[in-house]
Amino acid sequence: MSELLIHTDDEKREILELTEVLVKDIEGGVHSNDYRFIKERILNAIAEGKVTRDALGFSPVLTDMKTAVLVGQEIGFQNEIITSILLNRCVNAGTATIDEINEIFGESVTKIITNLMQINSLYAKSPTIESENFRNLLLSFTNDMRVILIMIASRLVMLRELFNSDDDDARKLMAHEASKLYIPLAHKLGFYKLKSEMEDLALRYTETEIYAELSRKLEETAASREDYIESFIKPIERLLKMQPHIKFRIKGRTKSINSIWQKMKKQQRPFEQIYDLFAIRIIIDSEPQNEKSECWQVYSIVADMYTPNPHRLRDWLSVPKSNGYESLHTTVMGPEGRWVEVQIRTERMDAVAEHGLAAHWRYKGVQSEKGLDNLLASIRDTLQNMSEESAAESKFKMELYKDEIFIFTPKGDLYRLSKGATILDFAFCIHTGLGCRCTGALVNGRNVPLRHILNNGDQVEIITSNSQTPKQAWLNIAKTGRARAKIRQALKEISAKQADMGRETVVRKLKNHKIEFDESIMDHLIRKMGFKRLSDFYQNVAEGTIDIADILKRYQALANPENENGEQPQSAEDFVFTADKETKGSSDVLVIERNLKGVDYKLAKCCAPIFGDDIFGFVTISGGISIHRKDCTNAKQLQERYPYRIIEARWSEMDNNSLFPVILRIVGHDDIGIVNNITSVISQENGVTMRGINIESHDTLFSGTLSLLINDKIKLNKLISKIEGIKGVKQVKRG
Repeated sequence: MSELLIHTDDEKREILELTEVLVKDIEGGVHSNDYRFIKERILNAIAEGKVTRDALGFSPVLTDMKTAVLVGQEIGFQNEIITSILLNRCVNAGTATIDEINEIFGESVTKIITNLMQINSLYAKSPTIESENFRNLLLSFTNDMRVILIMIASRLVMLRELFNSDDDDARKLMAHEASKLYIPLAHKLGFYKLKSEMEDLALRYTETEIYAELSRKLEETAASREDYIESFIKPIERLLKMQPHIKFRIKGRTKSINSIWQKMKKQQRPFEQIYDLFAIRIIIDSEPQNEKSECWQVYSIVADMYTPNPHRLRDWLSVPKSNGYESLHTTVMGPEGRWVEVQIRTERMDAVAEHGLAAHWRYKGVQSEKGLDNLLASIRDTLQNMSEESAAESKFKMELYKDEIFIFTPKGDLYRLSKGATILDFAFCIHTGLGCRCTGALVNGRNVPLRHILNNGDQVEIITSNSQTPKQAWLNIAKTGRARAKIRQALKEISAKQADMGRETVVRKLKNHKIEFDESIMDHLIRKMGFKRLSDFYQNVAEGTIDIADILKRYQALANPENENGEQPQSAEDFVFTADKETKGSSDVLVIERNLKGVDYKLAKCCAPIFGDDIFGFVTISGGISIHRKDCTNAKQLQERYPYRIIEARWSEMDNNSLFPVILRIVGHDDIGIVNNITSVISQENGVTMRGINIESHDTLFSGTLSLLINDKIKLNKLISKIEGIKGVKQVKRG
């Protein structure tokens, strides 16, 4: 049960301070009358117990207010977005309705709150966040891009709040989600200040010791770093002041701890060998028409003072980044032979760099509804094209995206499908085996058939049955090319399997009637019966639509035309062997002995069984029996595909004169004399004959095979143990 929301004195004091900021200090903040309405509805929700502390013990009211302040101060949006953040809690609690919000605050606020409610429903379905798919799903649900900005701000507030929490698991989970989704979003939108803080907090929560160590080292070197920055800046300031038409300011900043850590990993160097720990920023107060020329003029002055690295020049003046970022970056050799990054930009460019796309439009002045629409369209375009791409590629992806939907599994995994996809498409999208056994699904808790068309954001649990198999009609139900291809492949495999079973049935029936199977005669018979493909004939046999007795009669007539009306050989429906007289039970058992007569059998080469192994017999097409070990690699496949051809078998009394071929695979260290040691152990064993040895060396290791003749499994196991005991031998396995 959630804890009732009763604010402490500290929380009340913080709420009052935040109220002052929201109502008075933020440009475009909350109007006094609006705040009174919001306050009344929130207090009602708290009094009714509909707003409680979250799972981490935080006050949602306080969290919302901090998010609203962050949006107003750092992102700088209008009244609607801040009002929406505060009102969203009231709507969720039921103390304010959407219709009421629309009447009092207008369509814009209503639109944002509606979107926020939809996003919350997505989070309820997905406990885990996968960056690209989840981002695309958010965009497909989000009609107002300001919601994305609220999400970024809200997550940073939560990361800040967790600083004082003892819940280490919650911190790591939040940090993981921030790294997967919110930090990339903030980066793409140009909210570098928010991004940098989130990165540092994420590192602090996931790599606590690394963060603490880097923080300590930065603090220890702070004084010397500030002295160096001052010595670097002074000569540039002096030269710039000689240019009266250039108004400027210079500031030096230490790079974020996460940025330094990434450099250490990329360059594989310790902290002490990372020299570009800070950047110098020269910001020009320039008229729009003079921005580029004055930035290049400042670059020229810096390059005259310090030698630039020609490979480290980044010109985002001529071609700005997709998020609106403009700047000129160069890396120069400063005093003491240290590389220093210098960023040159105007006041307008700096505002965009610090506060993202919203600042870019705010700087131009978003005062009309059309201007706001242009801003939001620009944000959506940026988010939908997270990777750098050409205009043509961007347009193609946007058109393609319109025809996509995103579907949840019960565990919260997210899959992307084309619009119009059915339950069957989703099942095959997850796994071919799941698709082949699919009988329907639960969509948002409701039973639906295979042909049910999915909607964006549906949560789907596939229902399966082991007796279900793909049908030809499924090709008309599936809408995606992937699913149809998988269904066709499955149908082909089923047909092939049935054809094999049909052929095996025909061959076995002929053998049981003492009729030799001849491929050419059977082909002639199949053509004569009107089948164009052999597989179709055998499939009909497997399905039981052709009388097997009629096939036998027709085949014999073709094989022996002179005896067409003669008697049929006596039927022997199953291949039966005489059981060991001492063996009890209903099953017949083939007893393998030295002088076994009347049965054509051989030991399978794939597993080379020897006396003492657990074995079984397999009736081959030729009528003989192949003896396999029960742990043979082919055993499972034989038993599943041809259960009617499996017979039980066991060994008779041991004959000491019998020797069985065995292959041992051996791996070890390539030490001097190790091969002699192995052969010496084998030669000392009675009843063991070495037939061959094949050893290959690989650097310090060797591998090879030993070919032996041996009496039984007990002696073989003892020999393997002795070889394993030889120094340098790592592994001995039976082949």
